[in-house]
Amino acid sequence: MPGHVVWTQWEELKIPGGMTRLSPSSAPLDGDNLGEITFYVPAYMTGRKGLAPISRMPKLQIVQLPYAGYEKALEFIRPGLILCNARGVHDDSTAELAIGLTIASLRGFPNFLRHQFQGEWVSENHKSLSDCRVGIVGFGSIGRRIKENLSGFAVEVVTFTRSGSDLSRKMSDLDAELPHLDVVILSMPLNSESVGLFDTSRLARMKDGALLVNVARGQVVDTDALVTELNSGRILAALDVTDPEPLPKGHPLWSAKGVLISPHVGGDSTAFEPRFRKLLEEQLHRLASGEPLENIVYEG
Repeated sequence: MPGHVVWTQWEELKIPGGMTRLSPSSAPLDGDNLGEITFYVPAYMTGRKGLAPISRMPKLQIVQLPYAGYEKALEFIRPGLILCNARGVHDDSTAELAIGLTIASLRGFPNFLRHQFQGEWVSENHKSLSDCRVGIVGFGSIGRRIKENLSGFAVEVVTFTRSGSDLSRKMSDLDAELPHLDVVILSMPLNSESVGLFDTSRLARMKDGALLVNVARGQVVDTDALVTELNSGRILAALDVTDPEPLPKGHPLWSAKGVLISPHVGGDSTAFEPRFRKLLEEQLHRLASGEPLENIVYEG
């Protein structure tokens, strides 16, 4: 049986003997020579554009995503295909950003930058992360890493999961706990239960002066309700993800009070490439050895 034909953005990726490696230089995705590809790795940060060529790969067997979220890929997956995600690859970088957004928002970095651009020395007193009660909603691998990163701070951490496993609180306890949390960090996957989780009523339950940090998915939060709460001045928000996304120019969330926005870069750091390349090379080794693949999220 012929070896797999692997398409990846990295020209020099190590692949097992018997496999053929294709890349943008040898097989441009807008060209016609995609018919032999059996293992496809969409280039990182290409979104839907990187998934669309799947429809022109008739021999494709496996799609290895370079990110953990896979809901947008499902529309391109047909019977017979295996879809794998990159669970774990972005944990360090995303957790790091969650802590960075938390500190930057609490300590008033947006104000300091505005003053810097205006050449003004303005001293302001802002809230410290120290002594805060921090809730982590969604306690998967990223949530665990966020908690580990917080271990060096003088904070109390409360975690929430659907089942209440790993000494976490159950999601059914969230509403009762929200009025007592200074920081709420969202790190759960997007599914039918998490869409709109932080709606008008749940945002209203947050403590006055509390900070909402979202490194999950934008749809977890009702954007209109969040804009209303922010402009009231009652809470703050630090968002790496928004709904819609990309956030259009002129959207009211851009100019809302007390919001800090990064453009969905939780996993997009120098930590990504070495971790993902290691995962990819391990997947190809498993494939060549006849071992089960890791991180399978769909098998048609």
